Amino acid sequence: MGITSAFFAATSGINATSRALSEIGNNIANAQTVGYKSRTVSFGDLFGATIGGGGTSTALVEGRGVRVLGIDPSFTQGSLQTTSNALDLAIDGDGFFQVNDSAGNIFFSRAGQFNIDSGGNITNPAGLRLQGFQVDSSGNVTGAIGDLILSTTQQIGVATTAVDVSGNLKADEPIIAPTIAQILADPSNPSNTQHTTPVRVFDSLGVGHDVNVMYAKTANNVWQYSVLANNTEVTVLPANENTATGNALVAQGTLTFNSSGLLLTESNPAGHAITFSNGSAAANIIFDFGTSITTDGGAGTDGMLQQGSASVNLALSQDGFANGTLTGTSIGEDGTITGRFSNGTTQELGQVALTRFINPDGLAPIGRNLFIQSGDSGTPLIGSPGSGSFGKVSASTLEASNVDLGDELVNMITMQRGFQANSRIITTTNDLLGELVNLAR
Repeated sequence: MGITSAFFAATSGINATSRALSEIGNNIANAQTVGYKSRTVSFGDLFGATIGGGGTSTALVEGRGVRVLGIDPSFTQGSLQTTSNALDLAIDGDGFFQVNDSAGNIFFSRAGQFNIDSGGNITNPAGLRLQGFQVDSSGNVTGAIGDLILSTTQQIGVATTAVDVSGNLKADEPIIAPTIAQILADPSNPSNTQHTTPVRVFDSLGVGHDVNVMYAKTANNVWQYSVLANNTEVTVLPANENTATGNALVAQGTLTFNSSGLLLTESNPAGHAITFSNGSAAANIIFDFGTSITTDGGAGTDGMLQQGSASVNLALSQDGFANGTLTGTSIGEDGTITGRFSNGTTQELGQVALTRFINPDGLAPIGRNLFIQSGDSGTPLIGSPGSGSFGKVSASTLEASNVDLGDELVNMITMQRGFQANSRIITTTNDLLGELVNLAR
């Protein structure tokens, strides 16, 4: 081959450094691309036929230049940057988001820029739908993978089944004996009731009803409670309503205390049947005043007490709520999406799923911050964020590009010098060949 082989070696060097400069330029261009992973070019040397020696131990092998062996991605963690979008997600650790198109094609990405489309799907800027674990009607996460949908979610109302009351009834209140008629006619009169606890309960249609639990001391250590509602909202016997005042008696029972003022017994532990007049299902509501000593086998200290201080309400809760629409979401480190509803409740709406590969370097990039599975990447493994080897999810956060501009600029200068040196080989070889041609003159 002689001197002309230098042409081909230098040409291969120019091609290789040009390819490397192209990747360096691509890295620099994507220095601000969310979730971008830098790529480096790997080189390998070329050798031609042996020169002399004919296969002996003294045979010489002539170098023929360089070639590009491959382009290797770097999946090192990019820095995490806080944003104002609650659906911006970053993976802190190993894993990829899985996104699907409308045809069911599967893609993987580290870029977590997500928003909600017109159908309530969580989508990336390319319109691909984020995949995650689904939930059942009660908000329990299942193992099924599918599109994560938010804004079309509506929560139906739940009827009240229990009202839990705790507080204190003043021990030295006078004993009174009000009739039902007297309570309905004038419930605020101290001769009829001595303490009141207002509470809002809900029927099976999610409609709220305001009721009042009224207390009257009818004997030493014995109190009667009466629950009054608006007579236009409930159906009761004529003797249990006063149309003039609009009061209706829907429940009544007694509480007894021991000599230490602890709750001893409570009547109607199975609850009171209440019929609302709006077509909702018949309700059975338990008014629970604590774990009484005799009725519940408790200590009698965790609910209503009868002590010397003033009557007071300390805690009040009930388990029903109205229907509600989604007003906001939050995403935890484990990928769980919790919805906040207009009725003041929260419910899990799904869980972001992550996918990892035995060899992520084998994933095939297709642009738009997306990768697809290849034979070199291995089979995708799906799991929950924070479990096993999967990274955690950070909401209102994005993973920046892992491009190091300093390294890229140094590499650019190195490749530039390599390109120039290979160009110089060509010009030098050309001059030498010119000298050879001149020998014949």
